[in-house]
Amino acid sequence: MSAASPSAIAAQPSATAAHAAVLTAAALELLTELHRRFEPTRQALLAARRERQARFDAGELPDFLPETQAIRDGDWRVAEIPEAIRDRRVEITGPVDRKMIINALNSGAKVFMADFEDSSSPVWEAMLEGQQNLRDAVAGAIEYTSPEGKHYALKPDSKTVLMVRPRGWHLDEKHVMVDGQRISGSLFDLALFALHNATTLAAKGLGPFFYLPKLQSHREAALWDEVMAFVEVRLGLPIGTIKATVLIETLPAVFEMDEILHALRGRIVGLNCGRWDYIFSYLKTFRAHRDRVLPERTQIGMTVPFLKAYSEWLIRVCHRRGAFAMGGMAAQIPISRDPEANEIAMAKVRADKQREVSAGHDGTWVAHPGLIPIAQGIFDAGMATPNQLHVTRDDVTVTRDALITPSSGSITRTGFLNNIDVCVRYVAAWLDGLGCVPIHHLMEDAATAEISRAQLWQWLHVGGLTFDDGTPLDFAAFDAAIAAIRSRVDPAGLPGEQMFDEAVALLSAWTHADDLVEFLTLPCYELLP
Repeated sequence: MSAASPSAIAAQPSATAAHAAVLTAAALELLTELHRRFEPTRQALLAARRERQARFDAGELPDFLPETQAIRDGDWRVAEIPEAIRDRRVEITGPVDRKMIINALNSGAKVFMADFEDSSSPVWEAMLEGQQNLRDAVAGAIEYTSPEGKHYALKPDSKTVLMVRPRGWHLDEKHVMVDGQRISGSLFDLALFALHNATTLAAKGLGPFFYLPKLQSHREAALWDEVMAFVEVRLGLPIGTIKATVLIETLPAVFEMDEILHALRGRIVGLNCGRWDYIFSYLKTFRAHRDRVLPERTQIGMTVPFLKAYSEWLIRVCHRRGAFAMGGMAAQIPISRDPEANEIAMAKVRADKQREVSAGHDGTWVAHPGLIPIAQGIFDAGMATPNQLHVTRDDVTVTRDALITPSSGSITRTGFLNNIDVCVRYVAAWLDGLGCVPIHHLMEDAATAEISRAQLWQWLHVGGLTFDDGTPLDFAAFDAAIAAIRSRVDPAGLPGEQMFDEAVALLSAWTHADDLVEFLTLPCYELLP
């Protein structure tokens, strides 16, 4: 591939020299090459998503693929997992701001997943700053002093392993254009991190390691494999140096887990139960199916049948192939000012983590450092070995119906209003540059906010639903709740308070629209500078 000509690529300039050091001439050349080679395939795969969703809307149900039966039946295993990540019992995730990175790497968790996706609002400067922050972290030179004068620095004995989640295939990076087209946010995030850090990390046996989000098919996994192989060759690294964990957070993907592992078998190390996005995907997949409407989000826990089947099937599939089966996120955050409420929240965390380790998961996620001791203690007690690859879960069998049968429950007016308020507060914060926001003692990110948004749309558009008190759940109730939102939520002092009214208008428009907006981040991204 020839080097990029000056006219081929256009990148919005950065305000700082440090950021400019990330978006170098070599970086722009690599991005150009990646775009020209892989963008047609990306667009074809996104079109295939839309076509499949149209079939679901027409009544088709997701199912295992007959054409890949041989892969599911075959006797094969993934490549050996690197020593550095054979024990992943507790992982923490969060955005790529400097303070978060330092605290996460100092937290004692086995892994920190630096998140360019659901925990981040992709403001241009923030995306570049995140890359610079990670570059400094890999070099062991990251420091930060808060406006209040508090100093943060990486502990020299930190053993927490860094993983990076790039944006999903559906997201663009509008500030970089190649041949007049926006480039993929996925390629932008992965390429910049690999270019600046892969050689250093590989020399230490530390990857680079990536978390791959929002995959809907094994063909999308195969594209990632091609991209990572291309980057390895380009950077002079052996094929298979870059390792990946895939988040199973879409309903179509649960039917292709074997196939996803197979497509990435030379570099994949595990699958993760991305539970919140998975619930959102269930809602989105069945948006037109009145018989598959779910109750309010507080009633959809991992013990409901379709989620229990999903998590246990993931364990069986992964362990059969020699890959890790990672558990899901605990979104609770400590409630320091209310001991009673805090104990209720922490009891939920303990129960969830006990369920995961008992089921055979190899590790779990937390959103807040304060939860690490709880999760660590439970996994230490329940998992004496570095992982549970030996727990084969041969007792688990699933059918298509087991994976898609909806859970029972109700819709309360409180749950309805909570969905509205969470959406508005999250969107307002996101438009103001924050992708991870504490709301009602939960760490809300794009995935959890999407559950609330999709539920509102589906409840109202399938029609004929009622609240648990028998009153109609209809657009009149929604419009009244929207009109009265400032009586329930005072935006003063909240993240994104100046964007509050815009967020209200957006949620109203999305909910009234005939079609469910695919991701809230798509229209919101167009509003970012």
